[in-house]
Amino acid sequence: MQISAPIFYLKRQAKQLARDGGLPLHAALNKVAADQGFQSWSHLSNTAPNSPAQSVLAALTPGELVLIAARPGQGKTLLALEILAEATKAGHAGAVFSLDYTAEEIAEPYHTVGGRAGDAVRFDVADEISADYITSALDGAGPGTVAVIDYLQLLDQRRAHPPLDAQVAQLSAFARRSGVSFLCISQIDRRFDPDAKAVPDASDIRLPNPVDLTLFARAVFLHGGATRIAPL
Repeated sequence: MQISAPIFYLKRQAKQLARDGGLPLHAALNKVAADQGFQSWSHLSNTAPNSPAQSVLAALTPGELVLIAARPGQGKTLLALEILAEATKAGHAGAVFSLDYTAEEIAEPYHTVGGRAGDAVRFDVADEISADYITSALDGAGPGTVAVIDYLQLLDQRRAHPPLDAQVAQLSAFARRSGVSFLCISQIDRRFDPDAKAVPDASDIRLPNPVDLTLFARAVFLHGGATRIAPL
């Protein structure tokens, strides 16, 4: 049986349904699963083919940078958190560095997409987050650690921080040296036209300041429930 959208996108629908309808999250998940023709959410998740999160994680090599890019509201943060949750299930440590959300706003969706309360995941929302801050925080992290950066274009918002290109180069060098992999959430330019193409590509990445995109092993582009994984 096929599902109409990736699991992370259906989870986002369930979360919105729970909020709008005052339902417990498990009831909202079961309702979304029933709409897809499954008996329950557990039936859907056990029957559905590999999710984009599982596909990205399966292709992830320690020490890589991966870009996850979409317009607002398309599920890019949820996808990154689901990849992180899958990584912790495989025994890896993780971290989330967010300049966009509070720790509570990150922890809740992390648990929604399958993260467990006891996972070895750091939720860091310090205002000082930059490449220097992140690499210092992850000093000593073991190979296979997965770190989410939310989001890329905010790293150089403070004048005291180096240009974004220099920070991405620093993250890349640290990743290669340490074996830590980074999932960098990115904005897509608002000029992206879904009528012209269903899913964004590299030309749609919003870069107010230049960045060497070849430092990223691949990108994951999202829009309207569709996902495309592409090399950069």
